[in-house]
This record gives sequence, C-alpha cells and structure tokens, in this order.
Amino acid sequence: MRFRQIEVFHAVYTTGSISAAARALHVSQPSVSKVLHHTQYQLGLTLFTLVRGRLVATDEAHALFVEVSEIFDRLTSLQKTVGNIRNVGGGHIRLGVVPSLGLHAAPLAIARFRKQHPRVTFDVQTLHHDELFQALYERRVDVAIAYDAPEHPRMKHRVLDMGQLMLLFGRDELPDAGDAIPLSLLDGRDMVGLTTGGPVGDAFTSELKRHDVVIHEVVSNQTFYIAAALTRCGAGMTVVDEFTARAGAGDTVRFRPLDPPIRFKIECVYLEDRPPSKTAGEFIDLLASVIEEIRVPAD
Repeated sequence: MRFRQIEVFHAVYTTGSISAAARALHVSQPSVSKVLHHTQYQLGLTLFTLVRGRLVATDEAHALFVEVSEIFDRLTSLQKTVGNIRNVGGGHIRLGVVPSLGLHAAPLAIARFRKQHPRVTFDVQTLHHDELFQALYERRVDVAIAYDAPEHPRMKHRVLDMGQLMLLFGRDELPDAGDAIPLSLLDGRDMVGLTTGGPVGDAFTSELKRHDVVIHEVVSNQTFYIAAALTRCGAGMTVVDEFTARAGAGDTVRFRPLDPPIRFKIECVYLEDRPPSKTAGEFIDLLASVIEEIRVPAD
C-alpha cells in the first residue's frame, strides 16, 4: 500500500463514511472512492460493505487497521518532525517529566519560555520513572526531568534542585501538627500507599524499616497525584513529593515535611551522545528557576 492508500483507508475507517473522509482529507468524494476501490482491488480484499446505506468495516479491515494505524502514526510523527526542522529561527523541545512536576512546575516554565521564545514548540510527555529513561533510550524525548535518576554509562545528569517528601493529611487528622511530622507518628496509622514509587518511594520504605515504623496501607496505587486525590477525598493520609503536596493541599488538607527529612535530587537527564540543544539548555535553566520559586514553606 502506498501512503495515499494508507491515508484514505485510515480516514474512511476512522470516520465511517466516504464523505467524512473526504472532508478530513480536504479532497473530493470521488477521489476517495477511487483510491479506496483501487486499494481493495489491488489487495484482493473487501474492506468495507454497504449496510443500510452505511459503510461497515469487514474483519479484514479490522485486522489491517491494526498495522495501518501504527504506520500512520509514524508517518504523522515524521511530518511533524519535518515541520519542526523547517521552523528556522525557532526550535522544538521534546520533554519527558515525572507527573508531579507536570502538575505545575513544567507547565509554568513552558508558558514563560514561550512568551520569551514564541517560535519554540514543545512535545511534553508525563511519564513514570522507568518510562522516562526508556523514552530517552528510544529517542522519543530529548531530555527527562526525574527524581533520583539511576546511574547509567549512556546518561548524563544535571542536578536542578533538591526536593523532599511530605506528609499530606486532613486538618482534622493532625490538628496540632508542628513544623515537621516525626516519622514515628506514622506508626500504626492507616495510610494511602504506593505499590511502585521508584527510588523516592523506595527511600521512604527504607526509612520506615530503619526506624521500625509500620503503617497500615489501606489503599494502594501507583502515582503520587492519585495518592493525593485519595487523601483529599478522605481515604487517609499519604506521603508524596513536595510538589504533589503543594498542588494537593487546600482548605481541608495540609502538608508537612517529615522528621528526619527524606530528600531526593531533581535532575535533568539526557543521553551522552545527544546533549541538549542551546534552546533546550535555556529552557532547563528556566525550569530550575521555576522549581526554586515554587518551593515555598509549608502553610
């Protein structure tokens, strides 16, 4: 199948009609019909049948679409890349970031950066710890912003700042909370926990063991921001990174650092053979300043 045939088949399959496909492709209906009929004849397959005046995809079309969809996505990505390359005087930054920094810090930095550099475009992916580095290896992102990134011979690190874990809790749960919450105070408490927390979650678990503190994990989940949402809904207190804590706090929910503090590095990571472009480097500098700016004291 040629690209035009793939494009037409994809449009007809996803829109469900010749006329809608023609509108999506900005061509005439006869043009779409001609390409579709030629494709079916060339492949020796019936891809669509007419049922009560509507096109219905056949089993063969369903099977073909699985492969065509992947090819179409790759071609669309290629077209986007070509457009970015043509963006002379601008630039394109493919950014991978942990979800908690995607709540506020990264969006704020991107908005500010584009005001200064309106021709720069972004592709932003919020990815969990292991997914970030897989995206780097597969060259789906140019830079990754992560917590306590692992050492790897192919990866370079730049520490942007230090963060710490916070206890997020309902005001009524700890009405007399001081400036910090002793880790021992969590012993025997019902808490929202993480089934996978990456190195930051592992650090918290290690501290619990070191201080012989046992918590009752009443709800398990895989992301800090879902843990924060559960706490806001009254499911129990939780320990999250400080950025999630600040985004999740409100009239009924407070946050405090732990004592002893559990800290982690906020790092920019990139492949050794693909250092950040000048434009990306400037954005990373701005992101570091935004992170420092929003790290205000607890309420």
